[in-house]
Amino acid sequence: MSAPITDAKPSAPSGSTPSSSAQSGSALSSALSSDHGRTQIAETVVSKIAGLAAREVNGVYKLGGGAARAFGAIRERIPGGTTNAGQGVTVEVGETQAAVDLDLAVEYGVAIVDLAKAVRRNVITSLERMTGLEVVEVNISVNDVHLPSDDDEQADDSGRDQRESRVQ
Repeated sequence: MSAPITDAKPSAPSGSTPSSSAQSGSALSSALSSDHGRTQIAETVVSKIAGLAAREVNGVYKLGGGAARAFGAIRERIPGGTTNAGQGVTVEVGETQAAVDLDLAVEYGVAIVDLAKAVRRNVITSLERMTGLEVVEVNISVNDVHLPSDDDEQADDSGRDQRESRVQ
């Protein structure tokens, strides 16, 4: 019987990330690798799963930084346009492991520490269940708080011509 593929693979160069380094025996015992072949999962798949899992948690308003959210809002208004499930998600995928970075906007009043724990738990559970990859870290950056008055201002901006003027 031939040696496992991971034994024949040269070790990773110094400075590489843990998810890209060779791990003796872990790929063989992984659900993604067997005697019959190997399964590779694309980064786009992992980012979509992570994005959807993060959005499932109550208190997450949107994913992505300000510019990404603005671009996403424009794309959604175009007829036939869809929501990008991977928006605000950056991933690194190795043979058996994945690391995830999320940019979030949260609802006002939500305990951010508790929300981050819930998002992290849901992302890890979803990714490990659906892909078989070991999630080594989920880093969360909260870069905005959505206020209820933000919705009122958007409605006011769209209906500005219909409002009565305060000055005559």
